[in-house]
Amino acid sequence: MPHDAGQPDDATGPAAAPGPEALRAPAGPFAEADRNGLWRAILGRRDVRNEFTPRPVPDETLARILAAAHCAPSVGLSQPWNFVVVRDEAKRRQVHDLFSRANAEAAYMFDGPRQALYRSLKLEGILTAPLGICVTCDRSRGGKVVLGRTHQPDVDLYSVACAIQNLWLAARAEGLGVGWVSIFDPEELKPLLGIPRDIVVMAWLCVGYVDELFVSPELEARRWARRLPLESLVFDGEWGRPAAGLAPALRAAVPSGPKPE
Repeated sequence: MPHDAGQPDDATGPAAAPGPEALRAPAGPFAEADRNGLWRAILGRRDVRNEFTPRPVPDETLARILAAAHCAPSVGLSQPWNFVVVRDEAKRRQVHDLFSRANAEAAYMFDGPRQALYRSLKLEGILTAPLGICVTCDRSRGGKVVLGRTHQPDVDLYSVACAIQNLWLAARAEGLGVGWVSIFDPEELKPLLGIPRDIVVMAWLCVGYVDELFVSPELEARRWARRLPLESLVFDGEWGRPAAGLAPALRAAVPSGPKPE
């Protein structure tokens, strides 16, 4: 009978399962330099729109950020993501047309000064970034019953969001900017990229090299919104009860963000 690749022939039967010691490796805190590097990626990550350069992204670099995405946690190890890499400018122009129509509609959803500020914002880099990545979720992956989705069926979507965040942070470490575009009708995008009807479009990511980035999130710099204090979002034991005892530690926990370099 054929056996799995990599399994030695054994007349006595299948190979024994590895012992617990073979399934684990030592764990502990990162060295300070490694922690600082992680924080630099987290604090320096930006939703990029205007800062892309035309410099091409090498396949090796693209492969590394996709590998980081593929290392994300997923419910039941279902790995429901796929990535459609789009370099062709004509196709990206079609995607930009979808955005432009949706963006015009979105502007009318805001009133007065808010609408004027919205119209002043550049909310995508579809044409300025040298490539786009459409990230999708295959909700059938893993079968009819997926471990961990039995009572919260949408966690496969959250798994793909984790993959996007992994890609985003890895891109920052590579000197790449990423901009997540969500202002378009996903159903209109599907035929442009040949995406099956039952696949969920999660994101269009603009990806490219950047020479400079905003020191703080652009929407904060443009006074659209501000980051909320962490202590206002953490409750103690039940909803709405302030975690007063934890507040000083929460205020001190996030280091001051270095300027992106």
